[in-house]
This record gives sequence, structure tokens and C-alpha cells, in this order.
Amino acid sequence: MAEKKTTETPAAQRLEHVNMVVTNLDATTNFLLAAFPEWRIRGEGGGEWAGVPRRWAHVGDDGNYLTLNEFKIPEAAKGRHRDLKGAEPGLAHLGFEVTDIDAVMARLKDAGYAPDHLGEDHPHRRNIYYVNEEGLEFEFVEYSSTIPQEKNLYQ
Repeated sequence: MAEKKTTETPAAQRLEHVNMVVTNLDATTNFLLAAFPEWRIRGEGGGEWAGVPRRWAHVGDDGNYLTLNEFKIPEAAKGRHRDLKGAEPGLAHLGFEVTDIDAVMARLKDAGYAPDHLGEDHPHRRNIYYVNEEGLEFEFVEYSSTIPQEKNLYQ
């Protein structure tokens, strides 16, 4: 009997997109485009979801993007993001690996955004956090090593 050959493929190849609900689609889009000028609005539209009018946009590049949804609901009915300093369940932040963290910081400063806080000192990476008008936290990280054990060194 012939030996059966199998090719193992990882279950997840890459993260293609994240789908998020925001209260201000334009503000979140502007923040992302300031951080990543090579990104664009890949597509956008409107319609209804669960009987509620919404606008949506895909913001990213040809390989990865964020889906941003803004629902037209009364202000009093809108929820809130989790307390970033608390322990509630929910999205803590989105982290992006960048090749030039200083350039990202300069672009965000030029667009009027100030950092929220720096990451901890690490021998092989630099990272910084921003919280946009929406209350969403974004992390930008630049690695100085390509060795996984160094990049993923936890102190």
C-alpha cells in the first residue's frame, strides 16, 4: 500500500481584516490614513444592518484592511468602548508592525495626534500607543531583530 502524502497547511495564513463598529467613521479613517499613507479607502458604502442605517468603509491596502462600520443610532443609545485601564472584556488595542516607527510618529504628530504612552523598554523592539478620538487604542511596533526568539522575548 502506498504511503499517503499530506501537506500540512497552517489553519490561519494571515489576518486579512478586522471588522469594527465605530461612532465616527471619518475620524477613525483619518487616523489610519495619517499613520499609513500607503493605505486607502478600498471600498465604501451604506445600507442597513439589523434594520439600522449604516455607513461602512474598508481602509487598508491590497492585502489587509479594517472594516469600519458607523451606525446611525441616537447618541444616547450608543455603547461605550471598554475602559483601556480596566479589565473588562473587549478590544484592548490593535497592534501594527511598522518598519519605521519614527516616521509613523512624525506623520501622526503632523496630523495632530499625540501619543498616549510608550511601550516598556525592550532590547529588540520599540512600541508606542495612541488613542484616537473614537477612544480606540492603536499600538505601533518596530522590531530591531528578525529572530523570533528575540522579537518575542518577554521579560
